[in-house]
Formats: sequence, C-alpha cells, structure tokens
Amino acid sequence: MQFQRANASDTGIAIALAVALVSYASIRVIEAIELRVPNLLIVAVNVLSALAFALVHGGLHYRLRGILVFTAICLVVGNVTENLGVATGFPFGQYHFAGLMGPMLFHVPVFLGLAYVGMSYISWSLARLIVGSPLLPLTGRRLLAVPLVGSFIMVAWDMAQDPVWATILHGWVWVNGGPWFGVPISNFLGWFLNIFVIFLLFALYLRRQKPPEVPWERGNWRSALIFYVLCAIGNVLQLNHHVPEFVADPTGRQWRVEAITGASALVSIFVMGAFAAIAWIRLVEQEQATKD
Repeated sequence: MQFQRANASDTGIAIALAVALVSYASIRVIEAIELRVPNLLIVAVNVLSALAFALVHGGLHYRLRGILVFTAICLVVGNVTENLGVATGFPFGQYHFAGLMGPMLFHVPVFLGLAYVGMSYISWSLARLIVGSPLLPLTGRRLLAVPLVGSFIMVAWDMAQDPVWATILHGWVWVNGGPWFGVPISNFLGWFLNIFVIFLLFALYLRRQKPPEVPWERGNWRSALIFYVLCAIGNVLQLNHHVPEFVADPTGRQWRVEAITGASALVSIFVMGAFAAIAWIRLVEQEQATKD
C-alpha cells in the first residue's frame, strides 16, 4: 500500500511539473507568433507557470516548509530591493515601472515580485546540478558555491530579457538609459547582489535542516533543466520582433529592434546555453553514478 501511495504521489508530481512546462512553453510560442493575446495574460502565464513549477519541485526536495521559506525570502528580498531601487536608484539604477505588468505593490508590480520565485528557483536548481550532486548537503565550499553559480545563471537570464522588456516593450523605464540596449550596467550588478543574498539566505537555512530522502530517480531534476532551456528558446523565438524597426530609450537614443532581439538570442544560446550544457553533463554523470 505504501509503494502504491508513493507511485501515485510521483505520478501527480510529474503531471504537475509537465503542466507547468507545457504552459510556459505555450505562452512563449504565443508571444513569439504575436497572437492577439493581452500582455497581462502573457505576463501572468509566464510568471505563474514558473511559480507553480517551483512550488511543486521545491516541495519535493525541500518539503513544504522549505519551499515556503524560499518563497518568503524571494518575496521579501525581491520586493524590498525593487521598491528601494525605484525610490533611490540603489542597487539597480534609476528606473520605474510602467503599466505592462499589472497591479502594483507600492512601486513594484505584483507579478514581478512573484517572478522572483520561479526563475530564482530554477536557477538555484541548475546551480545545485552544476556544483556537484544536488543530493549532497550544503556544507563547506557548496555553501557559497551554489549561491555564486546560481546568481550568474540568473543574471544570464536577465541579460537576455531586460532590453526586450524595458527598451522594446516598455515594461519598465531606465531613466538614464544604458549601454546594454538602453539598460545600465548597474542593473546587472544589482541583480547579481540581490540574487546572491536570496540564495545565500536559503543556503544558510538548508544548512541547519535535514533534507528529505528523495532518491535520484524520483527527483525530476531533468525537468528543471528543461524549464531553463525553454526560457532560452523562448528568447531566441523573439528574433522575429522587428516592428517597429527602431525604438528609443528615455534619453532619446535610437536602438534597432533587430539588434536587441539578436543580442538576446546570442546571450540565450551561448551563455544560458553554456550553463544548461554543463548542468546536463552533470545530470548525466549523476544518473550514470546511480546505476553503477
């Protein structure tokens, strides 16, 4: 009977993760082919599918309490730093949000705060794959290595996305523009610091917890890698967004849309793709080790 319950639970988790993956992939395709879908719906499905994935996958590996702690850290740190950033310019630079992402909590869209949870968790999961086995406890060098690698993975995603969402879609506005297609370098430095704090706090929490005993074959680690790859592919699909031909940032500087989407695709292929490839190699090595 216990074996049957475990199988039923594994099946339910696999279905939930598959639904999240399919939902995310579908909305990225819809976004790319430019169907007449409200922008807020695109934002909502993007954010909520990643959030659902994080809650299900994280609940398996860190128990409900653990993934709720991760969620709380993301929401508190993310919203505090984003509101601080809008109010003072630290740590990202001078910017403010437009109405693209829906209702706001103080100065920051609710969906942006929730977006921290999904993509942060997926970046964290890839970092755990890359820095040795994710089944190993977060002690010694892994206590800093996982947050460090995870922060690079997350910033790679932001480098691909930010110029599209800011300069083309005007989801937020960089008041003084910047060299990365209207985005300042300070944004990425601030992002790295912000995400590193989130990951380090979670690592310190996990160091004091006994992890649930989840066998490798039940871990669904491949699904986290697939989600990150789907994100990169979705960015590449933006290459057809060439209307209008030029967009201007708040300083009046003109940017060719084709150059922005092309740079996003290159970062997605050669930076995000590099992290995904390393994680895949580690995953295959671990799978082989469990069979030996």
